[in-house]
Amino acid sequence: MANFLIIGLGNKGEEYDNTRHNIGKEVLLHFAKAHEDSDWKEDKKLKAKVAKIKIDKNSATLIIPEMFMNQSGLAIRSLSKAGGGVFKPEQVILIHDDMDLPLGSFKISFNRGSGGHRGVESVSKVIKSTEFTRVRIGVSPVTAKGLVKKPKGEDAVVTFILGKFKPVEVESLHKVSKWVGEALEMIISDAKQGREKAMGMYNTGVKK
Repeated sequence: MANFLIIGLGNKGEEYDNTRHNIGKEVLLHFAKAHEDSDWKEDKKLKAKVAKIKIDKNSATLIIPEMFMNQSGLAIRSLSKAGGGVFKPEQVILIHDDMDLPLGSFKISFNRGSGGHRGVESVSKVIKSTEFTRVRIGVSPVTAKGLVKKPKGEDAVVTFILGKFKPVEVESLHKVSKWVGEALEMIISDAKQGREKAMGMYNTGVKK
């Protein structure tokens, strides 16, 4: 039986609900909702919400840090191998927003840099590795030619990622949440080849 640790990144506080920076948290909540055996509980020691699910013979511990983005790694410190826990880096799956990808898309990456994402940096620092899976969810609009349109300048970036999704964008988010859920199930159910299968199917747009 294989075990996974899945973290959905986001900022604490209701004022950040439905913001672009919190999409990782929202997608993980959607994934958990699809599994009737999931039951979120507050873990004061971890400062996180925790749920556990089973898919076939394998299991996953779901984590939503109850802290700000740049502290996210602290929620899994005691669970990681580096902190004396049981989860190795390759068992970790991180779900987060990515401005380099268009809204309505996502990509699965493994053993890559943070791309400047503070939450990813925090997790990498705590587990002392980059050898974990990232589910990068696009949040940026596109031009008429289909090019990603990102804000320029630090202030503009902060305003953008902390801004809420528009009503017309919600349908795209629902579709992405569904696809990410399918990809996660593929990865969890097949510990040896699931990640490569999911990357081949979803990163190339075959499934979509």
